[in-house]
Amino acid sequence: MNDGFMPEPARRGIATNFLFVATNVIALVCLAWVLIGTDWGELGNNLRHLHWWWIGVSVVTNLLVYLVQAWRWCLVLAPVAEVPFWQSVRAVYIGLFANEVLPLKAGEIIRCFLVGRWNDLPISVTLASALIERIFDGFWLIGSLLLAVHFTPHVHPFIMRAGAFLTVLVIVCAVFIGIAMFWKQQALDAVVNTPWLGWAHVLIQDLHQIGHSRYLYYAWLVSLPYLVLETLPIYALFRAFGPLSALSMKVAFVLMVFIRLGSAVPQAPGNIGLFHFAAARTLEMFAVARGLAYGFSVLLFAGITLPLLLAGLVAVGVSEVKMGEVHREAREEANHRRR
Repeated sequence: MNDGFMPEPARRGIATNFLFVATNVIALVCLAWVLIGTDWGELGNNLRHLHWWWIGVSVVTNLLVYLVQAWRWCLVLAPVAEVPFWQSVRAVYIGLFANEVLPLKAGEIIRCFLVGRWNDLPISVTLASALIERIFDGFWLIGSLLLAVHFTPHVHPFIMRAGAFLTVLVIVCAVFIGIAMFWKQQALDAVVNTPWLGWAHVLIQDLHQIGHSRYLYYAWLVSLPYLVLETLPIYALFRAFGPLSALSMKVAFVLMVFIRLGSAVPQAPGNIGLFHFAAARTLEMFAVARGLAYGFSVLLFAGITLPLLLAGLVAVGVSEVKMGEVHREAREEANHRRR
């Protein structure tokens, strides 16, 4: 007898399907908005005159950024396992590949599943490490957003509201993580009588296991250059694209921050649509003509996404990973750990 209550797996399935549909609808609307506003004739002419040396710089710097992320992940996991650096690199690139082809940031779970399987670690431990990474990213993104707003001539109120929401979210998560790391028993006592928070018991245990390590402070510091270095491929694409070659590193930094802010939530594969919209509207804030701004957002998306797809594909081949199978196993194990 279910007393009128829907089983948890069914509720979770409905919620996931709703989120999948909603994120894809939003993505398609944003993408259509940008594609309609693009001056395709001007874009085609500008693409014929790209500076390919700067395209190469963009590709190389885009790929190198994620070596820093892989190093940081090794630091976060150092208290529980000595994860080989190049193994972490492979998992990160496979996760990036999955994010580009699968919805709702599925690559985060997949990379955690792979590192757990390769190093005989529970997926709950690797997921806890990924949560710590996201908190570090959120902290530095908030600081970067304050700086970006200072650089931007006319900031849309929505950006300020999104920044305020991110700040609250990061603070709440940081407080939870801090309590779990340093006051495990108190945190467990707080959720012991709430069966629907059973997953929190496992998370608290794992966060406490990772905590109390100087490597966490190193990882927190590494998170700043990891974020800032993402400016370089955008600046290189400015230099490659003739009409925007005079735009400064400051504008590239602002564009990076606003794109990262838009990608902070689960969404359609590859951040498609929202990426284009955030990039185009940011450039408009710096007085770039609408058709030109929207056209550059198409180039920027391709310039950032295609190298990651290729690197991820190589990592998938080297690791002999079957994406569909790994995705299914990762979801099943993550769901099992929540119970």
